[in-house]
Amino acid sequence: MTFDFEELDYQKTPLGEISLRRRAEPRLEGKILYEVKLGDEFLMSSLFTESEIQLAKLGLAALEGTDLDVVVGGLGLGYTAVAVLEDTSVRSLMVIDVMQPVIDWHRRGLVPLGKKLVSDPRTTLVHADFFAVASSSSGGFDPAAPSRLVHAVLLDIDHSPGHWLNSGNSTFYTLPALQSLADKLHPGGVFGLWSNDPPEAEFSALLDAVFESSESHIVTFPNPYQGGDSSCTVYLAHKSKSGQ
Repeated sequence: MTFDFEELDYQKTPLGEISLRRRAEPRLEGKILYEVKLGDEFLMSSLFTESEIQLAKLGLAALEGTDLDVVVGGLGLGYTAVAVLEDTSVRSLMVIDVMQPVIDWHRRGLVPLGKKLVSDPRTTLVHADFFAVASSSSGGFDPAAPSRLVHAVLLDIDHSPGHWLNSGNSTFYTLPALQSLADKLHPGGVFGLWSNDPPEAEFSALLDAVFESSESHIVTFPNPYQGGDSSCTVYLAHKSKSGQ
C-alpha cells in the first residue's frame, strides 16, 4: 500500500511552530486524515471529532428559543463550528482563534470544512486571544457592540482545565475569569467546555460557584488505534434565567 504524506502549511507563531498535514493511514485502508501539530505535539486529527461535534450539539440543546448568537473559542479543523451552523436556531456564529494560520487554512480551503464554514453568512472568524476577551471586564465579545450578550460560549482550546496549551491560559480557570465570561451571556445562557480528561470534581465545583448549575457529559467514540472506545468530557454550565 502506498503511503502518502503532504504538509499543507507550516508557520511560526508566538506559541510555536504550527503545521497542517494530510496523510493516508495504511492501518485504516488508506483513509485520508488531516492533522495539526504544534511543535512536536499533536493537537487534533480529523479521525477523532465526535466529542468536538457533541460540544456544539449538547450546548445548543440546552438552550431555548431561536435567533441564537454563539461564540466558539478555538477553530481547529472546524468541527465544533460547523456543528453549530447545522442548527437552524443559530443566528450568528463568532469563532475566535489566537492563531492566524488556522483561520487562513479555512479561508484558503486547505481543510475539508473550510469552505462550508467561511461561506456561511452567519460566520465571523476573529483573530484574537479568546481567554483575554472572555476574561475582560470591559465589554462583550463584539468590540463593535460591547454591551451585546450571547446565548452560548463553547470552548475547545486547552487539553483540559488543568492541562493547558499555554501556561498563560491557566488564569481563565478561576472564579473571576469565569464570572467575566458569565457576564457576557444572556440569562439562561450556556458555557460549554471540551476536555480530553475525565470529569474533574474541582472544576465542576468552580463552575457551580459561578453558574446556577453544571454537569459533565462523557462522550465515547471508537479508537481504531487502541481498539475499543476512548472518551472525552463536555462540561456544561447554565446561567440562571433571571441573570443572577
